[in-house]
Amino acid sequence: MKSIKILGTGCAKCKKLADHARTAANELGIEYELEKVTEVNEIMKHGVMMTPGLVIEGEVKSAGKIPDVEAIKKMLASP
Repeated sequence: MKSIKILGTGCAKCKKLADHARTAANELGIEYELEKVTEVNEIMKHGVMMTPGLVIEGEVKSAGKIPDVEAIKKMLASP
């Protein structure tokens, strides 16, 4: 099961990133757990200064932008 975290305070961009991540994982047919991290101190622990942030399996894959579904699929598919 893949761990996916969305880092952000709950803004529209954060919600859109969560939707993209959910769509990408579903299209790949992988099992995943999606967690939304809204606490600023927790976000900063990942070294993310601009939200939204995308963390897959503990590794920051994106910060400050919203990757499209295809880009997230590539991130999820890579080991």
